[in-house]
Amino acid sequence: MDSAKLLDAKGMACPMPVVKTKKAMKDINTGEVLEVHATDKGAKSDLAAWAKSGGHELLKDTEEDDVLKFWIKKG
Repeated sequence: MDSAKLLDAKGMACPMPVVKTKKAMKDINTGEVLEVHATDKGAKSDLAAWAKSGGHELLKDTEEDDVLKFWIKKG
């Protein structure tokens, strides 16, 4: 999936992946996709809830080799 920006939040504990995602979203345009890589297991529910509450769309999330990957479309 194409993304406008990649955020590497690996090794960060809650709430830093969400804080960094929020900041990175300001750098992309509406309709563009932010790809986030995180290792904190709590990021899965945190980012899904954050995206929904912020009017963004979580397009896809996967897990590869203990790395959670998210694609969030800016609303």
